Amino acid sequence: MSMNNSCNTMKFPKTALLPGFGGISRPQDVQDRSASLTCSRPKAVSVTDQSVAEPAKPRQTKHTVDPAAPEFLPLPAFEDCFPRSTKECSEVVHEETGHALKVPFRRVHLTGDSGHFDTYDTSGPQNISPRLGLPKIRKEWIDRREKLGSPRYTQMYYAKQGVITEEMLYCAKRENLAPEFVRSEVARGRAIIPSNKRHLELEPMIVGRNFLVKVNANIGNSAVVSSIEEEVHKLQWATMWGADTVMDLSTGRHIHETREWIIRNSSVPIGTVPIYQALEKVNGIAEDLSWEVFRDTLIEQAEQGVDYFTIHAGVLLRYIPLTAKRMTGIVSRGGSIHAKWCLTYHKENFAYEHWDDILDICNQYDVALSIGDGLRPGSIYDANDSAQFAELLTQGELTRRAWEKDVQVMNEGPGHIPMHKIPENMEKQLEWCNEAPFYTLGPLTTDIAPGYDHITSAIGAANIGALGTALSKARFEFRWLDQFALSLDPVTAMSFHDETLPSDGAKVAHFCSMCGPKFCSMKITEDIRKYADEHGYGTVEEAVRQGMSEMSAEFLAARKTISGEQHGEAGGEIYVPESYVVQK
Repeated sequence: MSMNNSCNTMKFPKTALLPGFGGISRPQDVQDRSASLTCSRPKAVSVTDQSVAEPAKPRQTKHTVDPAAPEFLPLPAFEDCFPRSTKECSEVVHEETGHALKVPFRRVHLTGDSGHFDTYDTSGPQNISPRLGLPKIRKEWIDRREKLGSPRYTQMYYAKQGVITEEMLYCAKRENLAPEFVRSEVARGRAIIPSNKRHLELEPMIVGRNFLVKVNANIGNSAVVSSIEEEVHKLQWATMWGADTVMDLSTGRHIHETREWIIRNSSVPIGTVPIYQALEKVNGIAEDLSWEVFRDTLIEQAEQGVDYFTIHAGVLLRYIPLTAKRMTGIVSRGGSIHAKWCLTYHKENFAYEHWDDILDICNQYDVALSIGDGLRPGSIYDANDSAQFAELLTQGELTRRAWEKDVQVMNEGPGHIPMHKIPENMEKQLEWCNEAPFYTLGPLTTDIAPGYDHITSAIGAANIGALGTALSKARFEFRWLDQFALSLDPVTAMSFHDETLPSDGAKVAHFCSMCGPKFCSMKITEDIRKYADEHGYGTVEEAVRQGMSEMSAEFLAARKTISGEQHGEAGGEIYVPESYVVQK
């Protein structure tokens, strides 16, 4: 594996990742191309100010000229994307085979005596031309297994046999867990390791409720836009910023070639929706689809190295009428294709009818199945209706049938779901699908924010995952450089800070521009802690109580000689003349 294990400089970069920063140049393919990225800060205008606003310009796209030799785009260096970080790897030896596994991670170099903070890394090997593809780190692992022979080649099959594979050990190291725990979770179906034996470039990762939450990124061309070069560029950006898996949803030109270039340059699992390519093979006419066309497409994609298939086998003929009174009907592209075919011939979904055949293909390549939610609600009005839950119940049946043939499974869902209905979705999925991983699409919690799905889905996703303790500590200790380095997007975080406090001194200041130096709650808490330490109090709470007691005693001991507005013999005065304060 080619790894960049050091960072020669800790200077903040000039980068085009943000408006207002200078351009940088780093071609991915040095032999073929040299280019730079530039960007300027957009002018903010009111949408109602027609005299100022400029009409939107159509996005320019360039189709691939030669699918066998794309002209790949440059990508900023790892160090430019993550200032004060270096890409590292730890080595662990697989006892049974002696294979040495190099497991990547990102090391964030903190300031002062804080040392460093190590975090999960998905960026993959760096400084490699996409034309060459990534190192085939799994080749020896797979070659050995195929020489030994096996009726099935899935991680679930090996896990049930009590075998800890290299992939399981790799995931255990990444997650800081015992290899045996990883094996047991895969064996019972509560976790999956999407890892087609043809995807030799893969850095294995695991999905499951007892592991870190993972994030998928969707890419893919259409008949209108994009190219092979752009799709590989999207893949590189997605994994640089932390995508754990990527789905290629291409429906346009050169589908096979696009997928090939993506897989050969991906260190993360690649998923697809095979019905899209099958539909393209019959010129987009759903009625012309057949099991034979679909089967051939599955084998073609499995041979390339696709790690998981989304198949909408739960869209049954009898469930389609349940969507008739919906506000938004069937919104899943795959679900609607299967539904149209079912209604055309008044036959059961061929993916459901041939589920065992699909499983027999998947367990020879170790393609995991993401059972699609073809009847997911497309609006919160339709959330948790009979069509959605009927399909989820069938997903559970298909999951158990897959496990019988040692095929790894996760379930997709739930779509547009308001906040108060999310728990019911989780409860039913866990019960009906026997705790198989839940591949959540969103949930999108409102329908009124088109263009802001990243926000509405993040609100839903916040119910199932939360991270950030290391960053919180850096915030409290005013380690600004560490805050930037630990954030999801260090360059953006630093640029926002520098809009109001650009000086170098501001990066060691114990305040920000929101509260200023005198009203910072964290600074006040820090002062209390310092007071407690200096006066020998055990805790901050003890220091506060003692301080309050001292101030109370001082007040009670004060004499009423100023205005005499209070009754009684004890206690000071609430209000005093300004002249008294000045005199005192």
